[in-house]
Amino acid sequence: MLHSIENSKNTLSNLIRKVQDQANRANDYLAPTHELQKATTDDGLPFVVMEASGGVPTQIFDINEVAFGQISANAGIDVRTARRLQDDVPSEFDAVINALWRKNPNTRMLRTHAYTDIDPQRKVVGSNGKLRAFVSDKFKTFDNAHLLNATIPQLMESDAQWQVVSGDVTERSMYIRLKSSIHTGEGANLRDVMANGIGLKNSETGHGSIAVFQMFWTLACLNGMQTQNISRSSHITSARDSADWGLLTTEAKDADNKALELKVRDLVASYSSRESFDAVLESMRRANADVVQGETSEAVQNLGKVLQLTKKETANVLDGLLNTIGQAGYESGSPVTRATLINAVTNVANSAPADDVDLWQSRGGQVLNLSRGDWNRVAMAA
Repeated sequence: MLHSIENSKNTLSNLIRKVQDQANRANDYLAPTHELQKATTDDGLPFVVMEASGGVPTQIFDINEVAFGQISANAGIDVRTARRLQDDVPSEFDAVINALWRKNPNTRMLRTHAYTDIDPQRKVVGSNGKLRAFVSDKFKTFDNAHLLNATIPQLMESDAQWQVVSGDVTERSMYIRLKSSIHTGEGANLRDVMANGIGLKNSETGHGSIAVFQMFWTLACLNGMQTQNISRSSHITSARDSADWGLLTTEAKDADNKALELKVRDLVASYSSRESFDAVLESMRRANADVVQGETSEAVQNLGKVLQLTKKETANVLDGLLNTIGQAGYESGSPVTRATLINAVTNVANSAPADDVDLWQSRGGQVLNLSRGDWNRVAMAA
């Protein structure tokens, strides 16, 4: 039986439309760097010229921030240094990149989005589109549409009755997070209802691998925690590492992607089980028994050290703690526990940029799974 997984904001429908639009405008080119030229407009906008080759005419592409960072990395230049050079001495920086491309030639995949006739993103006059990624010629093109095709039917058929909580497509990655309508349970001392969740992530631009992960939602404020049930599939494949890859038919390459789609589908089914949720719920209940013995603010500082957070990130966790103890599901006067700190960490994700949400949610999972020694460093009075 199929269930609707859409929410009241039409998040999934809007995401699918965006993914489909991008797929319709996507073009990939394999080009040796000695056939490329980096340049900058008089207004300081960087672009790449790809010389005509193999029947493909000369192409001009704006360079977005993602591709700029990858061009810099390919040249062995720190992106912060590269950005300063681009801003301060663009002509000289262009000359350096072009010289390195010719001195150390290598074949790159240029992933682009063509512009529409009235595309407001068009920057460089005469540009054919946006260079969105500058990656290895061995990059496996398992794209966002592949992930959606593999998972949406499985999610709709699941007895967990999933519903989309959020969905984003950034220049780096696509993210979808869902919660179950029926896999719920109380988190013991938190007195808050929690729900099973599942997350999907993919990057068409080389920023992390395909990921399917189990989540754990605190429903009072929809904080999310990623559990250890996570699978990643690399975008670099052994097939592309061989000289035979270029000899394979489109059918063979599609079959390679189909195998990955089937793996992702089966992982979605596994993480949708009630048994998987109950195991994590029990871990959260045990986490409520780990009480902070010292000052709460000191515990947050210690947690920042254990997780290797910056001062700003540690301050964000303290804000997240204040938000957590102020929520409806938290009993006034209850001690601060490991479970409380998990919610404090994942609360930061609610206001984080889209590309940082997974980081904060996975940090919540780190807190849940801290060793006894690390937890004692956090919780014990100095």
